[in-house]
Amino acid sequence: MSSLGSIFSRGPAPMLGIDVSSSSVKLVELGQTRSGDLVLERCAIEPLERGWINDGNIEKFDEVVEAVRRVVRKSGSKTKNVAMALPASAVITKKIILPGGLSDQELELQVESEANQYIPFSLDEVSLDFCVVGPSANSMGDVEVLIAASRKEKVSDRQGLAEAAGLKPVVMDVESYASRMAAGRVIETLPNQGMDSLVALFEVGALTTSMQVIRNEDVLYERDQAFGGAQLTQLIVRQYGFSPDEAESKKRSGDLPEDYKTAVLEPFIESMAQEVARALQFFFTSTPHNKVDHILMAGGSASLPGLTEAVTHQTSFACQVINPFDAMDMASTVHARKISREAPSYLTATGLAMRRFYE
Repeated sequence: MSSLGSIFSRGPAPMLGIDVSSSSVKLVELGQTRSGDLVLERCAIEPLERGWINDGNIEKFDEVVEAVRRVVRKSGSKTKNVAMALPASAVITKKIILPGGLSDQELELQVESEANQYIPFSLDEVSLDFCVVGPSANSMGDVEVLIAASRKEKVSDRQGLAEAAGLKPVVMDVESYASRMAAGRVIETLPNQGMDSLVALFEVGALTTSMQVIRNEDVLYERDQAFGGAQLTQLIVRQYGFSPDEAESKKRSGDLPEDYKTAVLEPFIESMAQEVARALQFFFTSTPHNKVDHILMAGGSASLPGLTEAVTHQTSFACQVINPFDAMDMASTVHARKISREAPSYLTATGLAMRRFYE
C-alpha cells in the first residue's frame, strides 16, 4: 500500500514541523522535558510572495524551496527530519467500520477494497493510508478505521519540496488534523478540560478562513470561507495608494498612517467578525446545534487588537486567541516576547512538530 509518508505515525526524534501556506513558511521544533512537558526549541517564519502557492499548489517551486531553506537557517536547527501537511482540500478522508481482530495485512486488503467506493480515482493514482481509531460505538466487536487518500502528485510535490531543501520528509499529515492536534492542548485548559464543549476553531489565513467545530476530538462540521488577512492588505492599498508589497510590509511592521486604525483596521475587524458569525450560522442551519461554547481564533490576523471583542459582540459567544505555545517551556534560543505576537500563526506547524511525540 502506498503510504502518505505514514500520515498517522510518529516521526523519529528529533523532527521539524513545517507548514507551507499561501503567504508564508512556518517552522516549529519541539523537545520534551523528562517529565514529558513540551519545550519550544525553535520556531521561525518566512514570508512567501503572492502567487508562489495557489490553492495549495506550488506554482514557483524553486522560490518556495529557497524560502524553506531560509526558514531552516533562520531557526538555527540542524534537524533534517520533517513533518509536512497537505491542505484538507487535497485529501479525501472517510471513517469506515471493519471487523475487529483482523491482522494488519487483512486490514490493508479490506481498506483497499472499501477505498474504491469513496475515491474517485484509480487506486494506482493515489497515496492511501489508514489508522484504527478504536472500537465502533454502534457495532459490537467491530472497529472504526479512518482512511485518507490523496493524489500521488500532491504528496510528491510536498516531499520533493522538502528534499530539494535538504530535508527528509518522514510524516505527511493533513493541515486540519495538525491544527486540531495543537488546539487540543488549549481545549484541555478550558473549563472541565473542554469535555463535551462545542469548540469552533477558526484559522484566518491570507486568502481563506477555515472553521472546524470540535467536540471531544470529533469534528462535527468543517467549512472554508473565502476571506483572510490579504483583504486587510488590499484595504491598505486602496486607502493609501501603496503597492501590494509595500502594504504587506507596512502591515507587518505597523508603519502606517495615523488614521489607519479608524479608516482601515476597525472596518476590517468588523467584516471578519461578520464572516465568523456567518460561518457559525451555516453550522447552526445544517446541524441540530444552535450555539457553541467557545470560539478559538488562530492564524496571522487572529491577534489583531479588538478582534476577539468584535467576534464576541457579533456572535454572543466567548472568543479567545489561541496560543499553541501556552504552558510550554521555552528554550533559550526562543525570543518569548516576539513569539507571543506571532504565536497564533504557528498552530498547524506546532501540530506537525507534535507528531514527534504523539501517534
